[in-house]
Amino acid sequence: MNEKEKQKEGEILRILEENARLSDNEIAKMVDMDEGGVKAIISELENSGIIRKYKALINHEKAGIETVQAVIDVKVNPERNTGYDSIAERISRFPEVKSVRLISGEYDLSVLIQGKTMHEVAYFVAEKIAPLDGVRNTVTHFLLKTYKENGEMYEEEEKGERLAVTL
Repeated sequence: MNEKEKQKEGEILRILEENARLSDNEIAKMVDMDEGGVKAIISELENSGIIRKYKALINHEKAGIETVQAVIDVKVNPERNTGYDSIAERISRFPEVKSVRLISGEYDLSVLIQGKTMHEVAYFVAEKIAPLDGVRNTVTHFLLKTYKENGEMYEEEEKGERLAVTL
């Protein structure tokens, strides 16, 4: 792949990351390519695993869907030959888990989970995460409000209205 093709691929990725609902034709116009070329690039990105999934960002609170999310910081004993990977993989398999990340600092893994109630989330941590071999310690942070996610603001800006001045 030459430098120009890599640049077009990067442009297409940025466009899709911002709005995956755009048609191949709309993207082609934005990157000055023909629709067939855009289709081929997107197909290759999907087949190679660079594009992992297309997903809608939903404001659950506004939709009236009751959910509780928590970030669990997990301190682990790394395993011989696999380090943090094997325990991160085990944690990742639980359906409640939305993301698992290796982090720097006092804790090793940051785990985002989602449940229906605080009790359900607490039970999950106590019964499924904490007892895992290699887990030394956990700290749970319940998410209280989301202001911005994936670059998208959740609350619309309030439009300030000027009041008329009378004398």
